[in-house]
Amino acid sequence: MDALITAAARALAAGDLLGALNRVALRDDAPALALRGIVMARLGELEQAKILLRRAARLFGPGEAVAQARCVVAEAEIALASRDLAWRPKALEAAAATLKQRGDQVNATYASCLIIRRLLLIGHLDDAEEQLARLDPAMLPPALCAAHELVVAGIALRRLRTRPAKAALVRAKAAAQKAGIEPLLAEVDKAWNLLTGPAARLIARGQEHPLRLDGVEDLLASDKVIVDACQYVVRKNARVMSLASRPVLFALVRALGEAWPDDVPRAELLAKAFGAKHADESHRVRLRVEIGRLRAALRGFAKLSATRNGFALAPDGANEIVVLAPTVDERHGAVLALLSDGEFWSSSALALALGTSQRTVQRALETLLETGKVQSFGQGRARRWMASPLPGFATILLLPGPLPSA
Repeated sequence: MDALITAAARALAAGDLLGALNRVALRDDAPALALRGIVMARLGELEQAKILLRRAARLFGPGEAVAQARCVVAEAEIALASRDLAWRPKALEAAAATLKQRGDQVNATYASCLIIRRLLLIGHLDDAEEQLARLDPAMLPPALCAAHELVVAGIALRRLRTRPAKAALVRAKAAAQKAGIEPLLAEVDKAWNLLTGPAARLIARGQEHPLRLDGVEDLLASDKVIVDACQYVVRKNARVMSLASRPVLFALVRALGEAWPDDVPRAELLAKAFGAKHADESHRVRLRVEIGRLRAALRGFAKLSATRNGFALAPDGANEIVVLAPTVDERHGAVLALLSDGEFWSSSALALALGTSQRTVQRALETLLETGKVQSFGQGRARRWMASPLPGFATILLLPGPLPSA
């Protein structure tokens, strides 16, 4: 490596992006292209950065496998930042293996962190935890240590393990401060705000109370019957019954849960379950059928009985029935939850993360665009989406991936 490349690398490490760029701007050799790509990425020019890194990887010869692998890792980081979740995961795994075999443990570990972050974004928490267990962060420099702790915190948050998440974020902040990298500090602060801010609403006995994630964790560990409007399930201790594919039944049990211990008039149930403003006999027959189905589904969770005015729930051995609701009720909450990270997403990446079809996601985005909740940039395949500011919108509880059953 010549003196100019060394000087540019030192400037980049010190955060002097323009100084690094000035030293290599007129050069087209592989090391210079790689440095320019990294600088352009730091400046937010992600597409140009990817082009430069690909050119650099091609120019590095067969005997420079480590340099080629580093370019692949840098490009993968850009793809992750731009939420290109379909970007060649096998190439990143191969680059990580090459770096590990050639003795570049630091960059190999960072490549593994990128793999885990991708798994985390698409909700594959078991795979992410398995990969994380293989990493040894003891010898990592501060910047990579912070990145590692952010991954640890991310998995813990998605599992609703708030105490380990808090400890990981404390370690991440200390490492980020030691590294002196402002974007890394901002990422840690964002995760901390997610941990300590309102995450859901507790509706009990007709009253609403905001809950932080630690409050949600404590609620799920209680012996209450919980109507979970974030995951569309009913919970009691270790038992979980999903009603995600039965929206009418969930609408009924949520209305009954919000009113508990009082009953809910039949007219109100008809309006909430079927949108019926003027009910006729067919609506009343349908309500009786759905109530019978709900009574059977709730066996072991709560008892559903008729009253003079309508229907009411009674806990089956539990001391209370409560409803856990998002901070903002939104039909397409899972899409908004992903978009709320502030990054630009493609519809294909959203579909991959949510495990649904791209057309379903596109219809949701079009609906959200009409109501001003999202905004788009670009056209065709280059079109990207991000959320408009939504104060107090919950994210963790609506993201793909399993939550604890108790």
